[in-house]
Amino acid sequence: MPAPPPPISEAVAARLALLGEKIRAQRKALKVNATSAAQAAGMSRVTLHRIERGEPSVTIGAYLNALSVLGLDFGILAPAATEREKAYRKGWIPERIRLDEYPQLKQLAWQVHADTLTPAEALSIYTRNKRHIDERAMDERERELVKALHLTLDNPDGPHV
Repeated sequence: MPAPPPPISEAVAARLALLGEKIRAQRKALKVNATSAAQAAGMSRVTLHRIERGEPSVTIGAYLNALSVLGLDFGILAPAATEREKAYRKGWIPERIRLDEYPQLKQLAWQVHADTLTPAEALSIYTRNKRHIDERAMDERERELVKALHLTLDNPDGPHV
């Protein structure tokens, strides 16, 4: 039987529900069933479903395990990358590209109903929508991503952003 939930405000309850929805959406986007995700996170399927509903009585550790297994984080917990780490990662392409981290890509991918894209999907969107890219608004990190995508995935004779 679950513990009784602590008293929380409506705003906090809404944010927990949103967090649960994002966790569920990521699990679905990765095409991972609840049982497998729960096992990987070291919890029961019921606990994972309670997390996906945003229940406040579930421990923060369980929420963090679910986030970790699905490749998500709060964004405030990761330390800022040092210059050495940034140099090491230059040209590196993540397995899944988070739209929230690349503003131009997010704007170009307005019709996509997912939070992440594969590198091939991202390159396709950048290439198809080249005329809509505001290069002045693109930060250095996004420029590096586009360059790495082209170098890794693109036909050398194909169009470049």
